[in-house]
Amino acid sequence: MFFTNLKLAEKYDYLDEKFLAAYNWLKENDLKALPVGRYEIMGSDVVANVHEYTTLPIEEKKFEAHDKFFDIQCLVEGVEFFGICNREGLVVNEARSENDIILYERPDVYGHVILFPGDFIVVAPEDAHMPGCALNSPAEAKKVVVKVRV
Repeated sequence: MFFTNLKLAEKYDYLDEKFLAAYNWLKENDLKALPVGRYEIMGSDVVANVHEYTTLPIEEKKFEAHDKFFDIQCLVEGVEFFGICNREGLVVNEARSENDIILYERPDVYGHVILFPGDFIVVAPEDAHMPGCALNSPAEAKKVVVKVRV
């Protein structure tokens, strides 16, 4: 699974060594066995974060975006509704620059994918995304989010 806009595909090299290091790390590790935590792949430029959580109803979620990092979000266990849209024009709800996160109000219209175990999506800084949403009802999930510095 790979999702992006043609303009961003021209702007970014999704096969740059940092991305390849991230993809290889995801492929070479037993993601189910990894404990929750932070794993450096290429110093602070490529870092994996393992999360376990309960998905939430869409109504309880907000869109988010990051200025300094791409997200490679790889679902390990569970099923997740994952919202996606361009962040341009969205209404900012909260900005936490120290954590490189901007939260947005959910727009009326946006796209989505359903992530199953083994699926991943690459989210560029121009993309707003709404991860961790329940497909039908809240359920347990495990995910690895690899942060790749722009």
